[in-house]
Amino acid sequence: MNDLMSKIQASLSEFSKGQRLIAHYIAEHYDKAAFMTASRLGATVGVSESTVVRFATELGYDGYPHLQKALQEMIRNRLTAVQRMEVAGDRMGGRDVLETVLCSDVEKIRMTLDELDRTAFQNASDAIIHARRIYILGVRSSSALAGFLGFYFTLLFDNVHVLCTNSVSEIFEQLLRIGADDVFIGISFPRYSQRTLSAMKYSHDRGAKVIALTDSRLSPLARYADHTLVAKSDMASFVDSLVAPLSVVNALIVQSSLGRQREVESTFNQLENIWDEYHIYETIEDE
Repeated sequence: MNDLMSKIQASLSEFSKGQRLIAHYIAEHYDKAAFMTASRLGATVGVSESTVVRFATELGYDGYPHLQKALQEMIRNRLTAVQRMEVAGDRMGGRDVLETVLCSDVEKIRMTLDELDRTAFQNASDAIIHARRIYILGVRSSSALAGFLGFYFTLLFDNVHVLCTNSVSEIFEQLLRIGADDVFIGISFPRYSQRTLSAMKYSHDRGAKVIALTDSRLSPLARYADHTLVAKSDMASFVDSLVAPLSVVNALIVQSSLGRQREVESTFNQLENIWDEYHIYETIEDE
């Protein structure tokens, strides 16, 4: 954020009157400006859309979308819950909530498909398959993803530890024996969890392979990750959209299972017998 504001401040004297209006608005309302179209930003401050586009190029960006993306990347961990609610309200603008949210989730999956590093994905899967132990951590809303991943990995592997998060000290106690033959999977999205970051750093320092599932290569989780899996989430809403991250988790489960298909088939044959014997699932009889 400071870097972008420094650019704006350094160019302030060279801006036109209209561009200075844009600069002042961004400085005071960056949380809203980051999600406005060029047209809407121009209308808000009283200038033309072309003035907004020229403002972006004056700062050295290829166009307004690149300025907007830079602003979004830099502020994604700064928005409070109240700010997120305000921005979400502005973006909805009286539109149908169901359609808007579902279309946004579809777009996040498309963006994730375009941007996710296939090599990082394959390397992460290989590391998981060959790991002595697999540790998984996600807190707050990300705990749902960690739990889902842990549920299926426990069926695939016999060395999975989903970390409990009652206290910071307990996390490190659970990670006490992590080492070079192990894998740590850290999951966090804005606002990023300090507990997850600390656990990732500890695991990295102990020589474990560290995998990050997060929303951007600029995420602080990427600092300690050997493999970063980027899945887009909607940071503007006060409810975290984890549809795209869950799709990546699904893909990771499937890829890992294909890597040891014979063992997985044997495991599920045993499970089917157990499920039948102990009536785990409701049986639907044909009429």
